[in-house]
Amino acid sequence: MKKEMVDLILHNATVVTMDDEYRVITNGAVAIKGDSILMVGSSSDILAGCQANETIDCQEKVLLPGLIDVHTHLPMNLLRGLADDRRLDVWLMGYMMPVEREFVSPDFSHLGTLFACAELIRSGVTCFADMYYFEDAVATAAVEAGLRGVCGQTVLKFPSPDAPSFEDALALARELMVKWKNHPLITPAVAPHAPYTCTPEILRACTDLALEFDVPLHIHLSETKQEVDQCREQHGMPVIPWVKKQGIFEAKVIAAHCVYIDEGEIHTLKHANAGVAHNPSSNMKLASGFAPVVEMLNAQLNVGIGTDGSSSNNDLDMFEEIRLANFIAKGYSGDPTVLPARQTLAISTRLAAKAIHLGDQIGSLEPGKRADLILIDIFTTHNLPHFNHDKNAIYSRLVYASKSTDVSDVMVNGRWIMRNREVLTLDEDSIKKATADYATRIDTFLIEREGSVLSKLVAIAGAEQEESYEVQIKVPLSDPELIIDKLSGGEFEIVRTAHYIEYDTYFTFKDPSQGCLRYREDEFIDAKGEVFNVRYRLTVTGPVAEREYYNSVLLSRSRFIAPATHSLRFYREYFKPESEVEINKDRLRWLINFRDEEFFINIDRLTKPAIDGAFLEIKSRTWSRMDAERKAEMISELLKTLGIAKTKPTVTEYINLIANS
Repeated sequence: MKKEMVDLILHNATVVTMDDEYRVITNGAVAIKGDSILMVGSSSDILAGCQANETIDCQEKVLLPGLIDVHTHLPMNLLRGLADDRRLDVWLMGYMMPVEREFVSPDFSHLGTLFACAELIRSGVTCFADMYYFEDAVATAAVEAGLRGVCGQTVLKFPSPDAPSFEDALALARELMVKWKNHPLITPAVAPHAPYTCTPEILRACTDLALEFDVPLHIHLSETKQEVDQCREQHGMPVIPWVKKQGIFEAKVIAAHCVYIDEGEIHTLKHANAGVAHNPSSNMKLASGFAPVVEMLNAQLNVGIGTDGSSSNNDLDMFEEIRLANFIAKGYSGDPTVLPARQTLAISTRLAAKAIHLGDQIGSLEPGKRADLILIDIFTTHNLPHFNHDKNAIYSRLVYASKSTDVSDVMVNGRWIMRNREVLTLDEDSIKKATADYATRIDTFLIEREGSVLSKLVAIAGAEQEESYEVQIKVPLSDPELIIDKLSGGEFEIVRTAHYIEYDTYFTFKDPSQGCLRYREDEFIDAKGEVFNVRYRLTVTGPVAEREYYNSVLLSRSRFIAPATHSLRFYREYFKPESEVEINKDRLRWLINFRDEEFFINIDRLTKPAIDGAFLEIKSRTWSRMDAERKAEMISELLKTLGIAKTKPTVTEYINLIANS
């Protein structure tokens, strides 16, 4: 009988296949040809039936499918420990985003990924699903390390380190698809960050792109209670039904977190064949809550385990993550029998592969699947003695007693990338040196911006970023009644009107890059001229980058808004501004629909300091650069319709207008 020629035989191992039947083969073997598994069986059968170029005695170690990290942000390994023990909004907006805006580059993403890959390899991870910026650099680094990855290009409505607008981010995602589609190790993906950081337009565009290239769509969903409550308030429904309405489940979705979902939403995810990434360490550290993993698995939803990024974990140790996922399920449910060890291992291998839509390629040791596997030494002090009366004992050893340091060898796509605990594909010493250089530069940056106005605002009140592009024009009016008559004459579709008195105090700072902080008290006036409501708000606006158009100005700047829950005296003492400017005005506001687009029209009379006449303001905001340019042109048409196209506009904000008067 002629023997089958193979490249490699691994024998004398406890082969834990993690296939549908959960076969465990004592003194088992795996035959590998090229990048795939050819045979799995007993050592005697494989050695008798195959002739190999190389045969390795595994010395009774466990031979297991490689672990799969289904949700992470690999370059953030360079930000490990940067801002611990803070609320999610403070951590994200006060520290992570400012540092990312300053430092994230292709080099940052490449180095951070190499650094992360070394850690993943040592933890027995052979495949990851990533979401970050400059994802092409992430994919390149993963290939250098020899790891398999689903690489998702982040898309946000905000400007991001690699994209001034979401259109640019979508273009980067498309380039990623074209370059990496059908690569043996890399699966490109599009990654709209979350419903609260993406518009319906962005979600639809990302879905269409994922469908066009038949790739996954990776997104954060229902991570915090605040997110779900906000979605209910804004859209009248929780997150999962709302994103379903936007059509994202037409694509192959990888849904990260899913902490606050109910039974109906679980079935929605199951019906859509979505995968869920459970991130136990990150959710615990950021106090996001406990995902209903047991209920998901009972509904036969594909669930995998993710580390999230090292900035919120703070490591990529999958053995720690697996153990914690198991313990949380038991502790939260009060039932020690839920999520048994065998099932826990499945959600880090076979079910994890299905969750990231690669179940036909990886996740179990079966003929035809890729040769992604690891060897684990279970003959360590912390993993002895061994009892064999229970057929599931091997799963208990792996989940409850094994550690990442027990992983001795790692293979991906038929290639060894770690042998005898030595990483073969990366120079770890040079990587560590380069990461130390980044840490020094980031430390210097944070020390210099310790007095950041935005950081302080987020720390006490939280803040939401508003649209990145503001299109506006300001025109002096000698007779505002002419405009009021036009607006009231039926030529425009009026969505709503308002009348209020605004009391503004502007704080300015020595460093212009801090922008300007405005404390505003709005008194809403009814038809009788009486105050019926009062609103207090804080707004931070960054320095204005102006691009002037005919009769209008496109302003591109960061803008954050938060409720003002303290007194003006408190904010004066807290922020310590260099100077203050008070401006009061009587404002009439119309929200109109002009050629199927909404614009705000304000008629302002300045009462402090008192200025004769009035000003007309026309404003619109958008997350889209292209939309901003189109609206800038529409404002010129709107001025013509109002009959004041020939009036010379001013491009000065009120605070600058007062300062220059």
